[in-house]
Amino acid sequence: MSSQKLILDRLTTILSETDNSNSAKLLQLVDEAGRIFIGGAGRSLLVSRFFAMRLVHAGYNVSMIGEVVTPAIKAGDLLILVSGSGGTETLLPFVKKAKSVGAKLAVISMKKSSPMADAADLTIQIGNDNSFPLTKGMPMGSQFELSTLVFLEAAIADLIAAKGLTEEGMRAIHANLE
Repeated sequence: MSSQKLILDRLTTILSETDNSNSAKLLQLVDEAGRIFIGGAGRSLLVSRFFAMRLVHAGYNVSMIGEVVTPAIKAGDLLILVSGSGGTETLLPFVKKAKSVGAKLAVISMKKSSPMADAADLTIQIGNDNSFPLTKGMPMGSQFELSTLVFLEAAIADLIAAKGLTEEGMRAIHANLE
């Protein structure tokens, strides 16, 4: 089997095991938020950046946590964290701070229950507890990160359709200092 087929087959299986009703719940939290703060660590951080960029293209006020220009989070805001384990030590202080000021928290993880998930207003479990066996050809989290990327891109597609956003309108917001 080719590596491409292996990857696509694994992602198809994982996404078929994911509760897609959580996409609408996430988008509702996004719509209700004053501002949106997004983060992760490692490759999950890269996936979170994809999602943050798409939300900016859709007209939302989005900041990446840890950037020097990121403002303080406050009540009415939403923190979205991508963490396969749901227990990434460097992200746990952000969970505590967001909850202490009255912000909402959405966690996207492989685990239904974790330190982050247990504090969250919404936990989106990608796949289920048995969706991520060691798979030769997909090392160190690839299955989670790639399936999360596809899940979030599909959520953005739903958002674009629901809001009637156009390619031209989104391109007008796209960064022009790159």
